[in-house]
Order: sequence, then C-alpha cells, then structure tokens
Amino acid sequence: MLDEDRLRSMADGLGKVPGVRAVALGGSRARGTHRPDSDIDLGLYVEADVDLTALAEAARGWTGEDVEIAGRGGWGLWVDSGAWLIVDGAPVDLILRDVTRVEDQCARAVRGEFAFHSQPGHPLGFLDVAYAGEVATGVPLCDPDGILVALAQSVTPYPDALRAAFIENLWQVDFLLNAATKGAKTGDAAYVALCGTTAAMLIAHAWHAAAGQWVTNEKGLVPNVARLPIDTAGFSAAAAAVLGSIGSAPEELLASIARLRGLPRPATPSD
Repeated sequence: MLDEDRLRSMADGLGKVPGVRAVALGGSRARGTHRPDSDIDLGLYVEADVDLTALAEAARGWTGEDVEIAGRGGWGLWVDSGAWLIVDGAPVDLILRDVTRVEDQCARAVRGEFAFHSQPGHPLGFLDVAYAGEVATGVPLCDPDGILVALAQSVTPYPDALRAAFIENLWQVDFLLNAATKGAKTGDAAYVALCGTTAAMLIAHAWHAAAGQWVTNEKGLVPNVARLPIDTAGFSAAAAAVLGSIGSAPEELLASIARLRGLPRPATPSD
C-alpha cells in the first residue's frame, strides 16, 4: 500500500505538470472511513489548458505502462475526466477538476444553491456542489498557491444557506410519493421503487445538511445518516426496511408509500 510519503511525492510530481494548480487526497481515505481495499483518490485541480500528455507521462512513471488521461468531459460533464491506475498493487484514481468550476460551485454552495445533473453511474444525479464538499473534506498534498486552503475556508463551516436549501427541498419528497401512488394503483413496482428511493435519498441529503456534513457520493448516503452526530430518529433503519421490501401488488406498494411518507425528516428552518 502507498504510504503518505509516497503519495506526497506523487502529488509533487503531478504539481510540476503545466496547468496543475493543486493535488489533494480525496474520498474515503481523506475522511478516514476507508477500507483496506478502498481506492486512493487523487484530485487534480487544473486549468483548462492542462498538459494531458505530461500528466500521462508522470503516471507512466508510476505504473510502468502507457496511461491514457481522459480529456475534459471524457467521463461526463460533471465527473469530468482522469484515469484509473494500479500503482504498486494499489488502485489509484486520478480525478481532474477544473479549478474555475470548483470556485464557482463553492460560491454557489455559500449562496445556498445546488442541483443534480444527469451522469452515468449516479442514479440520483451528480450533485454539483459536491465540488465544494471535496475541497472541504480533502487533504491537500500539493497546494503551492494555497488555493485548496482558501476554497476550503470559504465553505467552512458548512454554509447555513446550503443547509436551509437542502431542507427546504424536501417538498419534492411528497411530490414524488404522490406520483408514486398513481403507479402503485396499477402495480408499477419499478416506478414506485424509483420514486421511493429518490425520496429517501433527498431526505438523506437533508439530514446530512442538517448535521453540517458534506456529501460527495451517493454510495452509503442513506445508511450513513445513522452515523451523523445528531439524532436522526432511526431514519436509516426505517428507510432500509421499506426499500428492501417495497412489494409488487398494489396494496403492498401503497403500504410502502405510506411508510416512506413517515420516514423521519429534519425540521425545516421555520419549525
């Protein structure tokens, strides 16, 4: 496994590539929630004209093999681009972030603005202000100009406006479940499950916001509510129970929708 000294050495090498402004350790390893087999996420904060050929050469020096770095948008508009590598037997993900877009999303987070964007591999959609969450929770490895430190400070503590926005967005939960009721009457289990899962994830986002905790990935979003440092009234267990047995017959689906309506939610700012 790659130790901290090796990671910093790799980051320093990446930082010498024209167009790379900073490098950070991200994901579960930055948050201290990783498993032994978790990938190592290296976030590269880059200018639009970053030298991808030089990046590939730097990565080749670690892998001993040719490396292809996906160009801007190569993985989708929001996941953006990068490369998947194996370095000394460890999985390493290079994830490129356009530093200007990151700055924009940090500013939006402070204003209480967010949106989900269609992205392969993200069933709810990619949360744009996850970029702000990444700089807030990441560990700078190479930050010669202090841009990561400055951006993290701009969104720390968790913005009050963003907390309020996620909680106020809970109106969508009832809207979704009202729509699901129509599908339940015809036994459309797939539609009900989709509406129900989306509703549960929106509530989970609101719980994280209420706790002032950033969300950067949908994986683990619902179960992780149980680990938040506030009373979440058993949300995670209740959500898992209903989503794990949503049913298929109309009466089963309608009963599941009723249970979804009863899932604990954080109080609205006016409560």
